[in-house]
Amino acid sequence: MKKYQAIIKFSMDDEFMTLVPAHRTYINYLMNKGIIDSYAVSMESQTSWVTFNSETKAEVAGLLAKSPLYKYWDYEVEELFVYDSQHYRLPAVQLN
Repeated sequence: MKKYQAIIKFSMDDEFMTLVPAHRTYINYLMNKGIIDSYAVSMESQTSWVTFNSETKAEVAGLLAKSPLYKYWDYEVEELFVYDSQHYRLPAVQLN
């Protein structure tokens, strides 16, 4: 399984916000299945970053296309060579 980063630029209109709850349900579903590792959104730059576990870029594109917000997006998908975060590290030792 490879890791991919989707960098999504989006624009909003009146309908956009009505689709957010359904989109979040879809993202939560993918996170619960272990397909998405991380999901971040900046309203300041209207950009999202999503880290996927997938076999191919095409598979990631197919997953993105199923989002209710897909029509608002311009995105790129890049394969990651290194992905590190505290989530993947052992917990710090706490002496009592």
